[in-house]
Amino acid sequence: MGLVTLEDVKKCEEVVTFLEIADKQLERLGYTEHSYRHVEIVATAAGEILKTLNYEERNVELAKIAGYLHDIGNAVNRIDHAQSGAILAYNILTKMGMSCYEAGEIMLAIGNHDENTGTAVSPISAALILADKSDVHRTRVRNKDITTFDIHDRVNYAVEHSEIYVDAYKMHAILELEIDTKICPVMDYFEIFLDRMTMNRRAANFLGLEFKLVINGTNLL
Repeated sequence: MGLVTLEDVKKCEEVVTFLEIADKQLERLGYTEHSYRHVEIVATAAGEILKTLNYEERNVELAKIAGYLHDIGNAVNRIDHAQSGAILAYNILTKMGMSCYEAGEIMLAIGNHDENTGTAVSPISAALILADKSDVHRTRVRNKDITTFDIHDRVNYAVEHSEIYVDAYKMHAILELEIDTKICPVMDYFEIFLDRMTMNRRAANFLGLEFKLVINGTNLL
């Protein structure tokens, strides 16, 4: 059997089922979208971060797989979803024929992606953190009634564009956001996402990068 790829993972029945269950649960709990849009964006961004830094092609692929599977633990429960997701991912990937070492690297990354319990402990985990914590966008808001938005809905809805990328020449990890300040002042963004930005900074540092936050063209970090 050849090396397990992201395309193989996308076709896995267990993965498809668990991602659908996970997003259904989070929708009922009132959380933002965590379905295929989110995991595709995170997978692509995590891979691009390591690719830009000239990591080996296989590490880039593992980062993509970690990005695609990182929220699968929400099929179990939102609480401790990083840890339950890490174990689910390891079991699925080894059943698919992935080596224990590679599946373990993905397990490690997923188990450390949540800001309440994790931190960057490997290149794959650092790339996953940067990709995941940077996906803030109005399309993730499920509530369509603006008058009933809580602060999380308002902050996400105000973000019209978000992008995380690496400037390999300056050795910067840059998160660029375009925010409609009529919907949400920039200070509200920091109130909600300060822990995430701290996690991003540490993840960038792990990769030898300096984290930069640019909002509406202004460098804030």
